Amino acid sequence: MLSRGLPTATAAAYNDVTTTCTVPNSRSVDISSRRRSNGFACKSLYRKCAPVMAVKTDERVGVDGTLADRLRMGSLTEDGLSYKERFIIRCYEVGINKTATVETIANLLQEVGGNHAQSVGFSTDGFATTTTMRKLHLIWVTSRMHIEIYRYPAWSDVVEIETWCQGEGRIGTRRDWIIKDHSNGEVIGRATSKWVMMNSDTRRLQKVNDDIRDEYLIYCPKALRLAFPEENNNSLKKIAKLEDPAEYSTLGLVPRRADLDMNRHVNNVTYIGWVLESIPQEVIDTHELQTITLDYRRECQHDDVVDSLTSSESSLLKGTNGCAYSKPDGENLSQFLHLLRSSGDGLELNRGRTEWRKKPAKK
Repeated sequence: MLSRGLPTATAAAYNDVTTTCTVPNSRSVDISSRRRSNGFACKSLYRKCAPVMAVKTDERVGVDGTLADRLRMGSLTEDGLSYKERFIIRCYEVGINKTATVETIANLLQEVGGNHAQSVGFSTDGFATTTTMRKLHLIWVTSRMHIEIYRYPAWSDVVEIETWCQGEGRIGTRRDWIIKDHSNGEVIGRATSKWVMMNSDTRRLQKVNDDIRDEYLIYCPKALRLAFPEENNNSLKKIAKLEDPAEYSTLGLVPRRADLDMNRHVNNVTYIGWVLESIPQEVIDTHELQTITLDYRRECQHDDVVDSLTSSESSLLKGTNGCAYSKPDGENLSQFLHLLRSSGDGLELNRGRTEWRKKPAKK
C-alpha cells in the first residue's frame, strides 16, 4: 500500500468515527518464494538486495516467479499470515551520524508492506487492491501512521521487518510492523498504521463490504495481533490540534517532483520530512527522534505550498482515556506538536506529535 493523505471531503468523516538469505560473506543466496507472478518491474531491485554470483531457488518459485521475486530477501512466514523481509542499510539511507534516518525507516516499512501485498496476489498498481476493489474503483489511503524507534540501525546493518494486516472497523484496515536487528534478533522498532477505503472517482470514503473483507481477511491473523499490545500506548493517543501562532515554523515548502509517488500524489514519507523541518536546530543537535505519530487529513498535490508549524508540548497531556500522561521516571524526552497546513487557504493537511530522546554519549 502506497499512502496518500486523506482528501478534504473524507478527513472529517474518518476522524469522527520467507525468503531465507545468508548475506554476510556469502556469494550465493538461497531463496524461497510463495508469490504469484505480478509482472512488476522493480526499479529498486539492486538497492534492496545484496550482490550475488548465483541464485538458487526451489520449486515454490516455479516458472511464474519474477526476477524481483527471486532476488528479494523476503517471503511469507510459515503460517502465511505475515511477511518478513531483510534489508541492508545503504550509505545513501543514513544521516550525519551514519545511522538510518526516520525517512529511511518509513520507506522500508512502505516497501515491505507493498511486497507483502504482492506476495498474496494483490495488485501491483500501488494501491494493493483486491479484485473486487478494482472493479468498484476503490483504493486504500493512509489515515494514521505511528513509528517508534528504540535504536537506529547503522550503515551496512541488516534489519528484518515483519508485517501483517488486520481488519479495523467497517471502513478500514490496519498494518503493523516489527523491526529487528538481524544479527541478534533485538527488536529495535515497532510501527502501526490505519488505512481507509476510498472511491477513487468520488474521493469519498466507503465502507468495506463483506466481499472485499473476505478477500483480504484470509491473509490476516485470525486472533488479534498488535505491534503495540500495551494498554494506553502512544499509538492510541489523540493528537491535539496545534493552534497558530506556533513557537517554530518553516513556511513555503513546495513539493518536488521526486516527492510524488507512482500515484502522482505526495508520498506519506515526505510529510515526515516536512514535519521535521520546523524542529529547532538545538533539538536536532542534542536529541534523536524516538516516536512520531501522524494523522493524515487531506491530500497534498504537486502544486500545493505547505507551512510546517511546531510547538513544544506540555509535560502533562490528556490521553484518549482522559488520564494524565507524564514522562516516565528517568526518561529525558522532549515532546512537540506539529501542524502541516496549506499556505494558501490555511487548511490542515496533517497533524503530528513527536518525542525526542537525548542522543547517546559518544564512545
